[in-house]
Amino acid sequence: MSLRSSRWLVAACAAALFLAACATPESRIKKNPEGFAKLTPEQQELIKLGKVGIGFDETAVKLALGEPDRISERTDTTGKSTIWRYVEYENDTGAPLYRGFYHYYYAPFYPFYTDYGSRRERDHIRVVFTSGKVSAIEQELK
Repeated sequence: MSLRSSRWLVAACAAALFLAACATPESRIKKNPEGFAKLTPEQQELIKLGKVGIGFDETAVKLALGEPDRISERTDTTGKSTIWRYVEYENDTGAPLYRGFYHYYYAPFYPFYTDYGSRRERDHIRVVFTSGKVSAIEQELK
């Protein structure tokens, strides 16, 4: 193996480790310790587990789940609410292909971004905010 290809391989491995680290609640807590410290002990425990709860603000949800894949707004008789969607993709057999906001920026290098004809998108979790606080959580169980 040449020196140039060895350097490229080391760089690719370092990038992969960096991307994997971005996907954990622990790494997000390390990036925003002030935001984490402002939360109640119960909220902190949920965040460490990668879960959200009713009453969380946007900062707490980002600490637990990361950046949302999609954001939409709903208006109904009770007013306006904002919905954060965390998306997963699967093929026709139901096997997961990829997940996570951070993959969007590294699409050419991420192996599961190939064009699957039977690729389906599904919401893994939806977090509904009303007046800046979580008012509902929809999570796929199966």
